Amino acid sequence: MDGVQAERGISDGVSAAPTPGLRGFVHSYDGYRLIGFEPGVHLGLPSPYLTVVLTLDGPLTVNRASGSGSFETLAGGISMAAVSLPHNGNQHGVQISLTPLGARTLLGMPTAELGDQVVDLYDVIGSDATELHERISDEPTWSGRFAICDEVLARRSADIEVEPDVRRAWGRLVSDGAARVSEVAEEIGWSRRRLATRFWAEYGVSPKDAVRLGRFHEAHRLLRHPRIPTLADIAGSCGYYDQAHMAKDWRDMAGMAPSEWRRSDALAVAQDS
Repeated sequence: MDGVQAERGISDGVSAAPTPGLRGFVHSYDGYRLIGFEPGVHLGLPSPYLTVVLTLDGPLTVNRASGSGSFETLAGGISMAAVSLPHNGNQHGVQISLTPLGARTLLGMPTAELGDQVVDLYDVIGSDATELHERISDEPTWSGRFAICDEVLARRSADIEVEPDVRRAWGRLVSDGAARVSEVAEEIGWSRRRLATRFWAEYGVSPKDAVRLGRFHEAHRLLRHPRIPTLADIAGSCGYYDQAHMAKDWRDMAGMAPSEWRRSDALAVAQDS
């Protein structure tokens, strides 16, 4: 998106892939600048990626069931529940989506260690967080900001191996909304109990929750567009049994039905306008 006039406010930003050497660790960069919207609450929704946010217009407030915090830079783990982000109608920053392997190689910890927490990025990567924030704040272009992220993250990259069968199972479960945990366990030659144990140790979620995260994330991606297919079509394409099952997942993970989310969270839809 580039300077789009939404129904209320201006939405400006861009998405980009990382440099080739980081693909597999970094899923995407998303730059966003939203101006002049009604004050409200934006929801940070569950996904199979860890989230790093570098703000460009002052601290971001994050409200969770376990407490609240204010951050200029943050790292958020994989969670099954949404977080609330109150705003004054304006948001500006860079969001980096990391894969679980990226947590190992770039943050220096397994996804399970961060869990569902939201913490100051400095507490995870130290002075590299300060450098990232200061340099992207001084850089006026999205491409320049993403190049800075590439540079700093590539410098942090470490050669760390994760058990191949665990990675294979994760990729299969989050990419196939109709996947059955028992079938994936059988494919890699493990029992369901062994798969669940290894999943909790590496990712901090169960195999069944990995499937739910993948389905939910794909539905969220489709629902962000200003014009969408029917909810029944979205449910089918994402691997849900039917629209009612998708609505239940949304109530469990977002706290509301998908149609209500589209009506209530203007910033979310505006970012994909």
